[in-house]
Amino acid sequence: MIGQFFRLTGRGLGDILIHPWAHLLTLVAVAMVSLLAGFVLLGLHNVNMQLMKSRGEVQFQIYWKTDTDPKIIESQWEAVGSMDHLVDIKGFTPQDALLELADTLGEAGDFGWLKETNPLPFSALASFAVPPSSQQEGWAAGILTKLKSMPGVEKVNYSPLQEDLAHGWKLISKAVIWPVIGFLGLVVAMVVGNTMRLSLLTRNDEIEILALVGAKPWFIRWPLITGGMALGLTGSMAGLGLLKLAQNTLADILNIPPLFIHINFMPMEYCIALVGGITLVAIVSSWVAVR
Repeated sequence: MIGQFFRLTGRGLGDILIHPWAHLLTLVAVAMVSLLAGFVLLGLHNVNMQLMKSRGEVQFQIYWKTDTDPKIIESQWEAVGSMDHLVDIKGFTPQDALLELADTLGEAGDFGWLKETNPLPFSALASFAVPPSSQQEGWAAGILTKLKSMPGVEKVNYSPLQEDLAHGWKLISKAVIWPVIGFLGLVVAMVVGNTMRLSLLTRNDEIEILALVGAKPWFIRWPLITGGMALGLTGSMAGLGLLKLAQNTLADILNIPPLFIHINFMPMEYCIALVGGITLVAIVSSWVAVR
C-alpha cells in the first residue's frame, strides 16, 4: 500500500512534464502571486516593528537657544529627568549633535571645520509613557507647556498622533491588507485549478479506462492532486526566494534622514505561513478541479 502511494506520487510529479509549458506558466503565476503576498506581509511586519518602537510613548524634542548657559541646560536635563511618566531622556551637546549628524551622513559628513563655530544648539529627546486613560486628558499639552516655559528653551517638537498611530494601523490592516491577501489566494486557486482541469481534459480517455477497469477514485485523483501540491509548493518557495532578493536590494532604501528605517525580512513564522498557505490553496483547488 505504501509502495503504491509513492508510485502514484511519483507519477503525479512526472505528469507535470506532459504539458511542460502550461505547468511552467502556472509555476510562474504562482511565484508572482506569492511575491505580491510576500510584499504585503513584509510591509506589515516592518510597519508593526516601527510602531512597536513608539507604541504607548510620546517623544518631545527640546531645543535650547545657542546663547544659553550650558550649566543651566544640564540642570534642566535633570529637572526633565524627574518628571512624572518619563521613560528616557537623552541630552545632546552641540558637539554630540555634530558627531551624530556626521555618523548619519557617512563619508559626506566631514564637519571638522565646524568644531570652533558649531551652529547646532543643545537639545534633548525625552520619551514619556502615556498614562492611564483617566489621566490622559490634557496630559501631553501640559508637558509641552511646561517644557516650553523652561528658561532658554527655544522650541519643543512632538507628534500628538503617535499614540493613535498603532490603533489606526490595525484598522487599516483589517480593512485593506488581509482582503488583498485573500484575493491573491483566490488567484492562486483559479490558476492551479484551471491547470488541473487542463490535465483532466487531455487525459480524459485514460481516466475513463481506469474507471471502467475498477480503479478507485483516490487512485485516479491522487496523481493530479500531487501535481497541484508540487506547483503550489515550488511556486511559493520561488516567490519567497525572489522576495528575499528584493529585500536585500531595498534593505537600506529608507535608511536615510529623517526616516532611518531598515527594511527587515519576515520572521520564520511568516515565511512558513506564506508557503503553507499557498500550498494548501493549491491542494484544495486541485481537489475541487479533479472532482
